[in-house]
Amino acid sequence: MLGWSINLFRVFGIQLAVHASFALLLGYFAYEGWSEGGAHGASWNLGLIILFFGCVVLHELGHSLTAMRYGVRVPRILLMPIGGMAEFDRIPRAPKAELLITAAGPAVNVVLVALLLPFVWQDLWSEIAVPRYGWEMTLINLTAGNAVMAVFNLLPIFPMDGGRILRAFLARKMDYLKATRRALLVARIAAPILVFCAIYFLEWYLMAALFVFIFFAGDAEYRTLLRREQEAAHWADWNRRMVLERAEAAGRFDGGPPPPPVIYHGPN
Repeated sequence: MLGWSINLFRVFGIQLAVHASFALLLGYFAYEGWSEGGAHGASWNLGLIILFFGCVVLHELGHSLTAMRYGVRVPRILLMPIGGMAEFDRIPRAPKAELLITAAGPAVNVVLVALLLPFVWQDLWSEIAVPRYGWEMTLINLTAGNAVMAVFNLLPIFPMDGGRILRAFLARKMDYLKATRRALLVARIAAPILVFCAIYFLEWYLMAALFVFIFFAGDAEYRTLLRREQEAAHWADWNRRMVLERAEAAGRFDGGPPPPPVIYHGPN
């Protein structure tokens, strides 16, 4: 599914791509705008969604450029209807590195809100209705969208940014795999609750679908990490046994002395 994408251009050496299903999102917003304001409404709606996903790209670049400072290779940023995804060749296990890389994304949205707020502050408190389509409403929507993006991504649901920040803090007190398991446990409790709230109270079915996707994505990432840990342990044990067998063979056939005995010194 992630292979159904179209490459757009490169920014800072990172390939920006858009998933084929993104056309459905553009079609939906164009239809909504056309239903309410004809061609004028459709064009403003399309412009808004393109500008909003420009902010999504900036969010992902916050993650990516910070990761590149730690030697992480970032081959691609993929835009999908549910958001953006920066693809890393690895995730640093140092808690400080993961914390800074993860926090950089929401920090970009906070900066964008701070930059946009002076332009919309008067409209937010004005008693005069802002036109549905126009620059005033577009800037208001972008300000609100960036604020929501920052808060939403900081929810402690692994593998969202908040869940990764939680893992980074846990990894300071325990091993990386255990910290991931603890962060995933929080996500398994919180995600179903948020799915229920999104459907029952807000009737935001796309939001509910997003939380379902995040729930399974976190589980898949944990399983991948667990498999890599098991493979690393297997090959480390295999390498240790090979070294011992070669040492024994060298002592037996080459006339070399056996390895010295290990003496354990107790308290004197």
